Amino acid sequence: MKYFPLLMNIDYKKVVIVGGGHVARQKVEALLPTKALVTVISPAVTEKLQHYINEGLVTWKEKTFVPADLDDAALIFAATNDEEVNNAVEEAAQHWQLLSRADAKGRVDFINPAVVRRGDFVLTVSTSGANPGLTRQVKTDLEEQFGVQYAQYVSFLKEARQRILQEFTGDEKKQLLAALLEPQLLQWMEQGEKQKCEEWLLKRIGEKQ
Repeated sequence: MKYFPLLMNIDYKKVVIVGGGHVARQKVEALLPTKALVTVISPAVTEKLQHYINEGLVTWKEKTFVPADLDDAALIFAATNDEEVNNAVEEAAQHWQLLSRADAKGRVDFINPAVVRRGDFVLTVSTSGANPGLTRQVKTDLEEQFGVQYAQYVSFLKEARQRILQEFTGDEKKQLLAALLEPQLLQWMEQGEKQKCEEWLLKRIGEKQ
């Protein structure tokens, strides 16, 4: 199967996770950075999931699954260790609802890549289910390569780009946008000297005006 890589906006969309164990917890944690409306369907949940529920980050329906639980869901995770339950979730899912089965049996519309988040900077890794261990290894490598400073760096690039687009056109705009990727800017961010980046931008804009 050849998966199509996609970053989705699921803010305020209903996401249903059927299951309350370790895999369900992983799915919840992957969703927490978004504003998705996450509902867990399970007679019992792990201690960590209970914490997220108590914090109001997740809605828990303490019950066994029934088809009506999927009403209006945009994404559905069948995340139990019971194949019959996962089959029931698949059978109840409508064709327009995206379904992922943790047991990789039956219908799998999407899979979750490993994610490294640095603010607006998002890196994803997947082996399409071939070898999760390699996925985790590459994710660890990326976390080391792209440290926390990238959140501030990308935030600066975003603000600088917006300003350049507002104030310049033509070749001047192209030159300034290209200059934003000068290695010195990232080096300053890594050294905790964001002010130098802002001074650099003001100087470059001033020279062009």
